[in-house]
Amino acid sequence: MPEENPDQAQTGQPAADSTEANKKKRRRRRGRKPTGDGSTSTESQSNSGSDSESSSDSLPKPRRGRDLAATTDTDSVESDGDSKPRKKSRRRRGGKGRGNDESRSADGRPESTSEDAKVTRVRSARDTSNADIFDQNKSFADLGLPTELLEQLAALKFTSPTHIQSQIIPPIIAGRDVIGQAKTGTGKTAAFGLPLLAEVTPGEDFQALVLAPTRELAIQIHKELEELGFKTHIRSIPVYGGQKITTQADKLNKGAEIIVGTPGRIMDMQRRGYLSFKNFKFVILDEVDRMLDVGFRQDIKHILSLCPKDRQTVFVSATLSDEIEKLARSYMKNPEKIVTSAGSLTASLVKQFYLTVQPWDKKKLLRHLLTHEEPTLTLVFCRLKRVVDELARMLNGEGIEAHAIHADLGQGKRNAVMERLRSGKLSVLIASDLAARGIDVENITHVINYDLPEDIELYVHRIGRTARAGAGGVAWSFVTPEQGPLLTAIENHINSEIPIQEYPDFEPGPVPENYREQQLARERQLEAAMQRSRYNSSEAPPKTEVTENKFPGGVVPSKRPPKMLGGRIKSGRR
Repeated sequence: MPEENPDQAQTGQPAADSTEANKKKRRRRRGRKPTGDGSTSTESQSNSGSDSESSSDSLPKPRRGRDLAATTDTDSVESDGDSKPRKKSRRRRGGKGRGNDESRSADGRPESTSEDAKVTRVRSARDTSNADIFDQNKSFADLGLPTELLEQLAALKFTSPTHIQSQIIPPIIAGRDVIGQAKTGTGKTAAFGLPLLAEVTPGEDFQALVLAPTRELAIQIHKELEELGFKTHIRSIPVYGGQKITTQADKLNKGAEIIVGTPGRIMDMQRRGYLSFKNFKFVILDEVDRMLDVGFRQDIKHILSLCPKDRQTVFVSATLSDEIEKLARSYMKNPEKIVTSAGSLTASLVKQFYLTVQPWDKKKLLRHLLTHEEPTLTLVFCRLKRVVDELARMLNGEGIEAHAIHADLGQGKRNAVMERLRSGKLSVLIASDLAARGIDVENITHVINYDLPEDIELYVHRIGRTARAGAGGVAWSFVTPEQGPLLTAIENHINSEIPIQEYPDFEPGPVPENYREQQLARERQLEAAMQRSRYNSSEAPPKTEVTENKFPGGVVPSKRPPKMLGGRIKSGRR
């Protein structure tokens, strides 16, 4: 077999036997040794020039982590017999390779993968001239926040903090337990989120736990933290029901500094071993009045008992009764209470009105408001999920695009409705009290209380979905004749009088023929329910004469024979 000419090797020309040379190149790429005589392979390895360069490029050493960041574009070009450069293939982030280091934090871990954090949302400039919300005497730089957060706040066009933010951020940074109370729409999420992002150490997993009563509120808090902490390399993971356990478990296995979730799914993840509470330095409860209510009280008590005793605890809410405050203080260490909702509990920019209407005219009045007032984005609250679906079908049937959201709706549909709402593709959203908390959507112009809430504190949270961050809003409430005392209780609770609004062009309909029958049937059902109440003592059964034929000797047994209880009580039989 003829030898290769060294001159040809130096100039990059192929050898005489091009077929054999191509075979050797393929063997080198595959990492195999030639099966024939090794002399030819030794000679080709001693050559310099393009053959040696292609050999070294065809067998790259595995590089990971920061080595890939130092690799230049010229190093990633391979020569495959011609001078055309070929881009190096990228490894997927989920594989063994660490990927491009540009998407990683300083400790080599991947940064947040949230789509909302990758692109900074363009927010409309806030009107900071409203003294009811913003503190004109302070700036975010005066609150002790780090440079990264100040730069991100400037990018988001946040110039002045609100009153709750200027008062609650310094004590949280100082390490104190805090109970914060402020009106809806005044930036309570940023009030506890900014100091949390300032105090959390990047790279240490599971440092902070944020609990919320609803899935929508948990998702909203997560997105807000991702947006505020875009430049801090601090990540958060939302953990809530309605999503696959495996999906959230994979995220928890990758780790994050902040965990945001609902109590039920948080406890589920802890029982399954995906989440540990021993490292939590910060525990925050949003909407604490709902979190410490009877429905969540045992879950919160269990979660807080598993967290370290030396943790820092922060509770925030728009409404806070004396009973809930007393219970909240039992979980905290000498907390500092900060209240910025003096006077009315609702924002002064919300124009509140009530409209008197008969029960059978409520649907007609709703159509009248939506067609004559033509609000840009309306949120309609109902008491029953059945009524939510009925109103959505009725409005869609009459050409008014409306969507429904309530607890029986699947999580995928709920997410789709919320995305359409945030993107401005919805004009009317019919919701249950599920949406009374956690919907922080700009440009909601009107809120309609189709049904007054039984819990008067829910009224504050409902109308707080509008007039957020200094914007204006209108709240209408439908009041039937028998709901006068409930309206008075709401006015006393918010410390404000709600004026009446009338529409002379609205013509009430006639009384339905079966309305009185329906009312009587409803009253009979209520009476029957009261009779079946466990608080009412049942009447004694009628006495019957004892016959010796049935019970010899006239002895009537007073109790049944004991059960075997699964074999745990020994029987007399052997």
